[in-house]
Amino acid sequence: MKQLISGLFTLFAVSCSTAYLALDSAEEFDLEKYMGKWYEIYRLPNKFEEGLEDITAHYELTDDGRVIVTNEGRVIEDRSRIKQAKGKAWVPDPKEPSKLKVSFFWPFSGDYWILKIDPEYTHALVGDPGGKFLWILSRERKPDPEIVEQLKAYASTLGFDVEKMISGQVY
Repeated sequence: MKQLISGLFTLFAVSCSTAYLALDSAEEFDLEKYMGKWYEIYRLPNKFEEGLEDITAHYELTDDGRVIVTNEGRVIEDRSRIKQAKGKAWVPDPKEPSKLKVSFFWPFSGDYWILKIDPEYTHALVGDPGGKFLWILSRERKPDPEIVEQLKAYASTLGFDVEKMISGQVY
């Protein structure tokens, strides 16, 4: 009986564990430069953005070093409606400023890692170490397609399934 209980416990523990990708976030990252408006160009499908298009994210740095996050998207079924979500983000470890936590429903939070960003802070690849979430963001609504493909290729080398990415914008 003891072996059965031990075996069931082990099976439960293994089935509940989360696999993580071996990710490195951007080495050089300046949180202040990241602030402002970003257009979501592509994303891996997720529940909280389902049914939305023309998605943007706005980041605003507060005096205490936290970030106010405002995400907006147009509702596909009724293009006259905008859905908005407000949350907070923070850097848990100042030694790794590109690894943020974000929360839209306190006390729950998730990893929001800037995986790659260009020196001018015009294009970013953002994801989580679990490989479930991935976004390509740009300061422009219509970024250079070559840059977008480069970011997708890089994400693929990290283990993300970029073939499943969908557009966050309508042109």
